[in-house]
Amino acid sequence: MTDDEKTYIIIGAAAFISLLAWLLLVVIPAWKSYWRLRDRIVATVLSVYILAAFVLAGTGVGLAALWYFSDRVEL
Repeated sequence: MTDDEKTYIIIGAAAFISLLAWLLLVVIPAWKSYWRLRDRIVATVLSVYILAAFVLAGTGVGLAALWYFSDRVEL
C-alpha cells in the first residue's frame, strides 16, 4: 500500500466519521424537535450551515498546522 493510498483511506475515514457525527449530533435532534414536515426540512437545511462551520473550522486548523509545521515537512 502506497503512502497516497493510506492518505486517501485516512481522509475518507475522517470524512465518514465527521458526517456521521453531524448526522447523529445535529440533524437527528433537529429533526426530532419539530412535528411538521416543513419545519423538519427547514431545520435540516439550516443544519447544513453547522456542517459548513465544522468543515471551515477543520480546514482552518489544518491550514494553521501546515503553516506552522511546514518547515518540518519533507517533500
